[in-house]
Amino acid sequence: MNAMKCIVGLGNPGKKFEQTRHNIGFMIIDELARRHQIKLKKKKFNGLYALESINGEKVVLLEPQTYMNLSGEAIRPLVDYYELDISDIVVIYDELDLPQGKIRLREKGGHGGHNGIRSIIDHLGTKEFKRIRVGIGRPSTPMPVPDYVLGTFSKQEQQTMDKVVEKAADACEAWLDKPFLEVMNEFNR
Repeated sequence: MNAMKCIVGLGNPGKKFEQTRHNIGFMIIDELARRHQIKLKKKKFNGLYALESINGEKVVLLEPQTYMNLSGEAIRPLVDYYELDISDIVVIYDELDLPQGKIRLREKGGHGGHNGIRSIIDHLGTKEFKRIRVGIGRPSTPMPVPDYVLGTFSKQEQQTMDKVVEKAADACEAWLDKPFLEVMNEFNR
């Protein structure tokens, strides 16, 4: 099978989670789908996905439907089925330790306490997959982290996040045309 890239956005399925901080990965996949008139219609491997061509590259856009903490259960079977190379996967997720509105691209790393990433590392058996970490910041008031990540953005935050969604989608598109290292240098500012 010829090489194809896979862009995974993490989040939780269902209406009640749609606009939450934890679902920023889904929002970025939705933005890419919107830009390229793609519908995520395939339901398989515990995920919702589309296999399309973007800018001449074959790409799988995936939103795991397993709930965040089990994300690896959707990615592993898809990787196996399409014989994807781990180096052709990028995972997009929310990051508490980055200020809101910042994105950070990395070629590999640990899970940093993020259960979705922990699940992916467990299922893929490696930490060597590309990531786009999207800053959601930490709560400004004392609040349990689960409540914060499952909360929605304020109006002001949403304006910032709308720009971030666009920027992260731009980074994904850039990766279809050039090496990830170049994309990192361009977007990690």
